Parts: sequence; structure tokens; C-alpha cells
Amino acid sequence: MQDQNFKNHAKMVPGYHYVTLTAILVFLIASINYLIQGTAENKYLGAMLCLLSVILVLLAWYTRGFALKAQDRAIRAEENFRHYLATGKVFPKELKMGQIIALRFASEEEFVALTAKAVAENLSNKEIKVLINNWKADVYRA
Repeated sequence: MQDQNFKNHAKMVPGYHYVTLTAILVFLIASINYLIQGTAENKYLGAMLCLLSVILVLLAWYTRGFALKAQDRAIRAEENFRHYLATGKVFPKELKMGQIIALRFASEEEFVALTAKAVAENLSNKEIKVLINNWKADVYRA
């Protein structure tokens, strides 16, 4: 596996991000078109297809959102524990979730100092990731 770094750490799942989301969008557009262009007898079917399309959009949106929230909670707990082991203190309350997510890529050697800098300078997640010298790969995420 290739070493992970700032330039290649983003993960896209082609089956979800490209195929599934594109198929849902095409289905939504086609069902709206069918509803508009259909005959009076087909209006009910067109409306049901539009409803199904909206359900699929919401399902894709919320299932991904719920999974990311659960992943965020796990990352917060893991990184808080990591910070506690290194310092004997819990994470500063000023840290935002995006900052915590970015800090998970920091090596043990730079984690505590980078955490303090992130709080003091209110660094964005991108700024934190750019400052990381020794990248700690996250290969278990979905």
C-alpha cells in the first residue's frame, strides 16, 4: 500500500460516490421528466417514481451522514484518549471536530504540540494537515 500523506489521504469510494449517487440523480431527473411529460393516466406512476427518487436521495444522504457522525464520535474518543495518554489531560474544549479529525494524522512526536498550536491559532483542518511532517496513516476508515 502506498504511504498516506496530505495529497493522497482523501478516500473516494467509486461505487458510492460516482456510480450510486449518479444513478440516483439520473433516476430523479428521469422520474420528474416522466411526471411532466406523461399522460394523465401516468401521472400517478410519475408521482410515485418522483417520491421513490426523493426517498433514495434522502436515504443516501442520511445513511452517509449517520455513518460519518458515528465515525466522528469514534475519532473524538480515540484522539482524546491518545491525548490523555500523552499529557494526562483530556482534549481542550476549544477543539472543533474538523481539527480533531485532522490531528488524527499527526505522528506521536508532533501530536501534542500540534494540538496546542491548533487551539492557540485556531487552525483549520487543512492547515493542521499541511503542518504534519510525519503522517500517521488512517487505513481503517470507510
